[in-house]
Amino acid sequence: MDYGSISPVTMFLNAGPVGKVVMAVLLLASVWTWVLIVEGVVAVVRIAKSARTARSGGAAGLLAPIEAAGEHAASFDLPGESIGEKRERVAEIMSRVGRELMTKAEGGLPNLAVISSVAPFIGLFGTVWGIMTSFAGIAQSQDTSLAVVAPGIAEALAATAYGLAAAIPASVGYNRIGAAFSRAGQQVAHYVEDKALAITSGHLSATRKREAA
Repeated sequence: MDYGSISPVTMFLNAGPVGKVVMAVLLLASVWTWVLIVEGVVAVVRIAKSARTARSGGAAGLLAPIEAAGEHAASFDLPGESIGEKRERVAEIMSRVGRELMTKAEGGLPNLAVISSVAPFIGLFGTVWGIMTSFAGIAQSQDTSLAVVAPGIAEALAATAYGLAAAIPASVGYNRIGAAFSRAGQQVAHYVEDKALAITSGHLSATRKREAA
C-alpha cells in the first residue's frame, strides 16, 4: 500500500473493503449534508424575504396560501360571532397554514440531525475495524514494527476523518438553520396577526357598506 499521500482519495483507495464501504457511506452523507444545508438556507431566506415584503405591504409571495386561507375563512359569517371571535378564527386558520408551510420548508432539518449524530459512530466503526486490522497484521507477521501496523492505523484515522467531515457541517447546519427558521417563523406569525386584522377589518367595512346601502 502506498501511503505517500494523505489525501482523502489516496486513503480511500488504500483502505480495505470494509474501510472503503465505511468511507463511501460517509462521503455520501457528507454530500447529502451540503445539499440539505443549501436547500435549508435557500428556503429560510425566501420565507423571511416574503414575510418582510408582505408586512411592508408588498406581494405575499410564498405566503400567498396563508393570505388565501385567511380570505376564505373571513368570507364565512358564523351566527352570533363577534368581530373579535372572527379575527381569532381567521388568525388560527392562517396560523395552521403557516405552520404547515414552515414544516414543509424545514423538511431537511431532521435529516441533518440524524447525520450529525450517526456519522461519528459510523466513523468510529471504521476506526475500530482499522485497529483490528493492525492487530491482525501483527499476529500474522509476528512483527510489531510500524510498517506492519501503519496501514491499519491509517485506515482507522481516515475513517474518523470522514466521519467528522460529515458530522461537523451537519451539526452546525442543523443548529444555525434551525435558529434561522425560528426567526422566520416569528416573522410569519407577525404577518398572520397583521393580515388577520386587516382581512377582518376589511370584511367588516364591506359588510357595513352593504347594510347601509
